[in-house]
Formats: sequence, structure tokens, C-alpha cells
Amino acid sequence: MTTTTTNATIAEAAAPLDGRQPVGPLLERIRAGRDFGTNVYSTVDVLQVLYDRVLRIRPTTVDDPDRDRFLLSKGHAVAGYYAVLAAAGFIPVDWLDDQGGPASRLGDHPDRLLVPGVEIGSGSLGHGLGLGVGTALGLRAQGLLEPRVYVLVGDAELDEGSNHEAITYAGTTGLANLTAIVVDNASATHGWPQCPAARFTVDGWTAATVDGRDHDALHTALTGHDGNRPHVVVAVVDPKES
Repeated sequence: MTTTTTNATIAEAAAPLDGRQPVGPLLERIRAGRDFGTNVYSTVDVLQVLYDRVLRIRPTTVDDPDRDRFLLSKGHAVAGYYAVLAAAGFIPVDWLDDQGGPASRLGDHPDRLLVPGVEIGSGSLGHGLGLGVGTALGLRAQGLLEPRVYVLVGDAELDEGSNHEAITYAGTTGLANLTAIVVDNASATHGWPQCPAARFTVDGWTAATVDGRDHDALHTALTGHDGNRPHVVVAVVDPKES
């Protein structure tokens, strides 16, 4: 199924597979008359698929060592993340009403100390993938072989040298429990225009490039790692649809 997210409808977001609250009205509740840009709307479908169909984590297992880890490097897209966390039961829905307020736990970037289920506090772009590499290494060192680490980055983050170091290191060491998701909404200034997957495959990663609105294609790509190498999913989103 392919879904399209627009400012007017916020995707008419499909209800999650297990009957939890749909994401669209929750994102509208956060927006409350404010404008969101492509940075937010381009990530919503990926986040829905991750939390509905891929990640092995639930509100009751946020501290379980065997949980999967999700790291939002693209922290300025946090509004969609909060909506998905609320839909999945990680945070109370009424927290959404004061997002960004002076007493709110929900800042304009996520904070792992304040928001249940959040794995990292993000800020400047370019840090998340390196943190994901460290997390994946730490899990492997502890003998935790089942958990997988997923890191969502924006295509413009590939302009940052720290990501290139992380990509090369993960590929060279065969960090098989790591998946990167690049949301490609054509916002990169430099990077690898029209072929960001090539930046990963040149260093030994497996890769899939899919329509970032197609939930079934996203699910297939996100679960398509071969278990021997790190994996990247490039989710292509037309910025004109956001």
C-alpha cells in the first residue's frame, strides 16, 4: 500500500496494524496551527512501519537488553516521532498538546532522559549514525546478538564527514546488526545526489532503495538485511508531496 502525506491531510494516516491510534490526528494535534515542513512529513511513513511492523520494542520493554534500538539522528523531524510514540503507547497522548512548551518533556529535539522509548538525545546533524555504530558494537561485545540497531538520517546528513567515517567503519568491520535509513527528500547540498545508496555499498553495505511512502516496500526493505553486513534503506520522498 502506498500512502501520501500532505500538509492538508497529514497522510490520512492509516490505522496501525494492531488497532492502535492512527498517527495522522496525533500529528495534527502537535501541529496545532503551526507549519511543519518536509523534514517532518517525509519521515512519518518510515516511522510508522518501523514501530508497527519492524522494531522489537514495546512500552513494557524499553529497558529490556534484548530490545531493538531506534536512533533518530534527524532530530529536527521530531514531531512525527512523538506522534508515532504516542500512537504506540510509549508516551501519553496529552503530552502532545504542549510539545515545545516551557514545561514540556517533548522538546524540539528528543531527550532520552525525558521521553520513554527514546534512545539518544539528538542535536546537530551528523551524530546519529556514529552513535548507532557504537551501540551496535556495544551489543555485539556483550554477546547480545538478537537486537538490531536502526538509525534514521536525512539525506543532507551525508554531507557531514562524521557519517562517512561511520559508514566506512561499519562496512569494514561487517557490523551486521546495524541498519541505516536515509530519508531522501532531495535536500542535500552536496552528498550523493540521486544515488545515496552508493555511498554505502562502496564500503560493503547491502542496500535497498524504495518509495518512502509505500509501507509494504519499506517493510520488505527494512527486513531485507542478509545478517552478514550492515544494511541501508534509502526511502525516496518527493518533496513536492510533503
